Amino acid sequence: MPDQYNILFLGASYGSLFGAKAALAGHSAHLICLPEEAELINSEGAIVRLPVRGLDGPVELNTTKMPGTVSAGAPEDANPSDYDLVVLAMQEPQYRVSVVKDLLSRVGTAGKPCMSIMNMPPLSFLRRIPAVDPDAIRGCYTDPSVWDNVDPSRITLCSPDPQAFRPPEEKVNVLQVGLPTNFKSARFESDEDTAILRQIEQDIQNVRYDANGTEVELPVKLRVHDSVFVPLAKWCMLLAGNYRCVQEEEMIPIKEAVHSDLDATGAVYSWVADLCVKLGADPNDLVPFEKYANASLSLLKPSSAARALAAKAPYIERVDKLVQALAATQGMQSDHVDRTVELVDGWLARNRG
Repeated sequence: MPDQYNILFLGASYGSLFGAKAALAGHSAHLICLPEEAELINSEGAIVRLPVRGLDGPVELNTTKMPGTVSAGAPEDANPSDYDLVVLAMQEPQYRVSVVKDLLSRVGTAGKPCMSIMNMPPLSFLRRIPAVDPDAIRGCYTDPSVWDNVDPSRITLCSPDPQAFRPPEEKVNVLQVGLPTNFKSARFESDEDTAILRQIEQDIQNVRYDANGTEVELPVKLRVHDSVFVPLAKWCMLLAGNYRCVQEEEMIPIKEAVHSDLDATGAVYSWVADLCVKLGADPNDLVPFEKYANASLSLLKPSSAARALAAKAPYIERVDKLVQALAATQGMQSDHVDRTVELVDGWLARNRG
């Protein structure tokens, strides 16, 4: 097993967070992103600010000062065969763009293992779950055909649990982590591909960082699980919190979406959890509602999906619609979820209008 892996990241937001953690552990990361982002990352580094328990103020990581390397470039210039692992870190609608769609197809042809850190699980990944009917959910994807060349046995899903954003007043190479939780990945089908993830997991775990003379253990780790359902635990949170930020005329913070009517939130959370169990999850794969409700108290902004809709985005990830469609195949229905889907549909219709 090599000491250093070459990792290709499609996307430089969560890509720069995971890429920086990998580079701190001695691995090499190449980020696919927009020209302005690539120029700044290559000249000044990707800058990631992390809150660390016990320290006043965040730790600022700069990828130019790490044991591994972080570079950036355009999709058409990337050769997937040069990499050991591909990380899919763009929003699902971005894969419909022709140059990104072409790169994803070349990734599939190269047969490289892919780990997705999207909220919207790739259609190829869901084919690994016997209870999922892929044909029943194709309409939930912006362009489902982009996944047709990706082998289900070579793709896995990692839940993007850390909350991170680009501060609008900063340059586009700066990422601020708000909630420094872990990335939770399902294993690959093969032991060989899974061994890559477990090695990166261990290398990130071993890192200690010198913060002004104090050696600290940085948050945001990679955790690799045997169950394919562990990253799907995020669905409960997305439907109970993130998508319920979307209101008729405005967007509300996640904290308010969760805590303004805790009974309704708990009902949605439990309903989505029941769906995951029907699809094959063990209840222990999921996160207890009380733990999520407590964590949401620190989420003082609307979700990224809600902010995108407010900014007139014509497409967003439709995990709300995916969960609704999967539930229908299991004979399940929720008025709360139907209302959320209706509200999101309304915003998208106006944005495309």
